[in-house]
Amino acid sequence: MSEHILIVEDDENIARVIQLELEYEGYQVSVAHTGREGFAIVESEKIDLIILDVMIPEWNGMDVLRRIRQINNEVIVIMLTARNSVYDKVNGLDLGANDYMTKPFEIEELLARIRSSLRFKPKGESQAKSSILRISSVEINTNTREVFKNGKLVELTPREYNLLHYLVTHKNRALEREQILTEVWGYDYHGDTNIVDVYIRYLRKKLTDTKEDDFIQTVRSVGYMIKD
Repeated sequence: MSEHILIVEDDENIARVIQLELEYEGYQVSVAHTGREGFAIVESEKIDLIILDVMIPEWNGMDVLRRIRQINNEVIVIMLTARNSVYDKVNGLDLGANDYMTKPFEIEELLARIRSSLRFKPKGESQAKSSILRISSVEINTNTREVFKNGKLVELTPREYNLLHYLVTHKNRALEREQILTEVWGYDYHGDTNIVDVYIRYLRKKLTDTKEDDFIQTVRSVGYMIKD
């Protein structure tokens, strides 16, 4: 069965273009033009990924995202906005968005981000056996996307989890920042790569035991590495 994608966009022309492109790629697609309508679909149907516009009627995108995360932490959410505000992006990511795109955008880039995001989505119980990754005192359940440090659950954002998963599955390798951006953020990043440094700090704060060496090591002039 193909992945089910929900488009929540009040501009019917934009929604239709995205819908046609996604259906051409083989996805199952649902469309909503208001926040209330979109949330109702999330409550009643199994959705794998949501393309969610910020400026929509009957609950804006941030309100819808907040409500979604109260009932579903697994569905992938890509936010769309015409505003190029750092505050809006940070707010959306803090509320649980997996990615963020500013209008206008190229449909090819949106499709690339969707493909990348879905690669990290855990498989259902019928598709995969329980998979546990262990390194040092950290344990990752790739089915539930839960992370434990010394047996205690650590709350990670979707982006933090994806970054940690990528580092662990490529352990003992020095990973360049540009490489991390492409694989974890899902597209070739043309701006400042310090966003990787920011998220590495987040992970270190949550996973580093001050009595131990740094869990995530910095490779000078290259990037980062997790050593087994």
